[in-house]
Amino acid sequence: MARYTGPKSKIARKFGEAIFGDDKSFEKKNYPPGQHGSNRRRGKQSEYSVQLMEKQKAKYTYGILEKQFRNLFATAKRKEGVTGEILLQLCESRLDNVVFRMGISPSRSGARQLVSHRHITVNGDIVNIPSYTLKAGDVVGVREKSKSLQSIQDSLSANSSVYEWITWNSEKKEGTFVSVPERLQIPENIKEQLIVELYSK
Repeated sequence: MARYTGPKSKIARKFGEAIFGDDKSFEKKNYPPGQHGSNRRRGKQSEYSVQLMEKQKAKYTYGILEKQFRNLFATAKRKEGVTGEILLQLCESRLDNVVFRMGISPSRSGARQLVSHRHITVNGDIVNIPSYTLKAGDVVGVREKSKSLQSIQDSLSANSSVYEWITWNSEKKEGTFVSVPERLQIPENIKEQLIVELYSK
């Protein structure tokens, strides 16, 4: 499936924050990309423009293309509860995102690749679908043959993030998706209500 493979720093500068993680290029040039950069005169953004930017930020953050993102929104809308919050919970429940959160990969794109290349198991079975939706209690682990991969070992040793909805066993190189996170537990700086307003037009 197609996905964005262009320059990440340029996208981060567009949104004014390092949405792909630590980025030295973004730190040096934390102003919008383009010929005039920070000197460009921009008129007041329209309501639609603000909503569209927020949706694009969410899509780039989680590495999801438009059709898939729209399908997630449709699923969230059918469920009981706050649509925007459920949308983010669905994004967080994706296998590639959980692999990233567990520290098996330093980025979501890297996590996506690990899943696609059959290095990741769910409840003991290999799953190679990055968009696979995890349920509370599912155990995500590194396939036995892949535990010696240097990239995975380096990522795990450098990871210091701790999330309340995920547990990790460093000896077995597996973790449990304990529960779907509450909105307050999701660290991403996304104003989900703007996305709901955009899709509701």
